[in-house]
Amino acid sequence: MPTNLPPEYYDAEDQYKAASSPEEKIKRLEELISTVPKHKGTDKLRADLRKRLSKLKTAAQSKKGASRHVSAFHVDKEGAGQVPLIGAPNVGKSALVTALTNASPEVAIFPHTTWTVTPGMMLVDHAPIQLVDTPPLHKEYIEPALMDLIRRSDLLLLVVDLQADPIEQLEETLALLAEHRIRPIHLQYENDQEARITFLPVLVVVNKYDDEQFDEDFEILQELLEGKWPLIPVSATTGRNLDELRNTVFERLELIRVYSKPPGADPDRTKPFVLAKGSTVEDFAAKVHHDFFNQLKSARIWGSGAFQGQVVSRDHELWEGDIIELRI
Repeated sequence: MPTNLPPEYYDAEDQYKAASSPEEKIKRLEELISTVPKHKGTDKLRADLRKRLSKLKTAAQSKKGASRHVSAFHVDKEGAGQVPLIGAPNVGKSALVTALTNASPEVAIFPHTTWTVTPGMMLVDHAPIQLVDTPPLHKEYIEPALMDLIRRSDLLLLVVDLQADPIEQLEETLALLAEHRIRPIHLQYENDQEARITFLPVLVVVNKYDDEQFDEDFEILQELLEGKWPLIPVSATTGRNLDELRNTVFERLELIRVYSKPPGADPDRTKPFVLAKGSTVEDFAAKVHHDFFNQLKSARIWGSGAFQGQVVSRDHELWEGDIIELRI
């Protein structure tokens, strides 16, 4: 099928070939891609150009300080959990990361602004959760290292735009994940005979739920999805429901906050210890210091799982909000 490229394409191609620095090549290649008409005859060309653009950007990012042996998409896990935001172009992932964390990814009204990953720390009642802004998932080309980041995550926030076509965005993102053998964990029983599939918990974040005028749109979306997906509507612009999103992420990670109490003093509630649900006094002691773990004899607990100040053993299960005084 003919590509039928316009004259602007060839002018942009000449400027791209004449570019010398990596930054100028990236800029000129983006301009070149924008001149390519979208039809079946140009599918392969656009895919090849986007693949070339991704490689240029990855190389440029690596030169800015990353080791030659470390992918630009590698993010060391910090905090109590690593949670990437994924989705189609222009759904507002970067704006959400900016609103929820201390990170400052580039935010713009046009798609494909984000071309590498940006981590930031979200605090949920002083508990740190690492969010990661990611490049948009696009069927023409996906960086394999991005899929590796997704596979290692603890929870995925799949972001859709309520004011666009959220169902199409959801289906396209899920299809791209499925191509790379990544599936939502709540669909595990439908695919449990297939090998080498990574199942991950997924929360669908419905962004651009700016005010009450979008309530009906969200209700329609819920009806169309027939309750098959966990949804939370938010707005990065107005801040609507962001606190609910923070708390829901914490709950989906199945974590608890507990507090250390020195003998004769009050606990510091601004510095919780974050543990997995089902953790014990022994697990808590190991996180405080290896001396407590090695020499622990017992502990006193204030909380919902014991009498106030009750002496408990190493294998006592902890609950959200417990206060623990260790004894050695």
